This record gives sequence, structure tokens and C-alpha cells, in this order.
Amino acid sequence: MFTGEFNHTIDTKGRMIVPNKFRNLLGDSFVVSKSLDGCLSIYDKSKWDELEKKLNSLPFTDKRARELKRFILGSGSVCETDKQGRILIPMPLRKSANLNQNVILIGVGDHIELWDEEMFNKNNDFSDYEKMAENMEGLNI
Repeated sequence: MFTGEFNHTIDTKGRMIVPNKFRNLLGDSFVVSKSLDGCLSIYDKSKWDELEKKLNSLPFTDKRARELKRFILGSGSVCETDKQGRILIPMPLRKSANLNQNVILIGVGDHIELWDEEMFNKNNDFSDYEKMAENMEGLNI
């Protein structure tokens, strides 16, 4: 299970060090794809295969299903870490998530979210504990 928050940087070539804690869970080969909320998602191979199977089981005749498959599967890129523990985030994915130099990796259970630091801070204000409690209640937590 992926948990934790890590601040990192992306170099000018689009390379980023994957935290050792995440690297150990991801294995040798994993997938980075577009995700909701303006971030990227990083999946280990088994979770990606599960997601791919679910998406491929959706009816081809449903326009929403086709769009979702294009969005997630169409953007999926297989990555491997180099000897320094870095991965290369492809340019189209960096552009789609507006990734600049400073990024945040967040473990969210079955995958990792990769955010531009400024975008993450703008869209994820967790300072209102009452609102968080209400949200938890609505989700039966």
C-alpha cells in the first residue's frame, strides 16, 4: 500500500527521483498516466493490469467509457528507474499535469499521485477539519 508524502524536483530533462519507499513497492516496471484533478497517477504493474482489465470490460458502445479509456489508457507510459532511482516523465504527461521543477508525490493506497507542488497546494487545502469530518461522514468512514 502506498502512503506518505514526498517533495521532490524534476530536472530540465524531465527526470525525477522516486522515493525509495515507493520504488520498493513499484518494482522494476510501472505505469504513469493522466489522472483526475490535474495530477498524474503511478501504478505498479499488477494494479495497472487490474485497472486496464476493468476499463476494457466497459461497453464499447458507451461514449463515456471510450473517453475514459482514451484518457487513462491512452496516456499510460511504462517507466523504469535508472541506476540513480530516477524515472523520465514523458513530456506530454508533464504538460498535462503542469509539472514544473517542484513536485509532490502522495501515496493514496493502490497508487501514487504526482502533483505540481503549487497546483497541489492550491487544490488541496486540508485545514478545515469540520469540512473533512463532514466529507468522511458522507463516505461512511
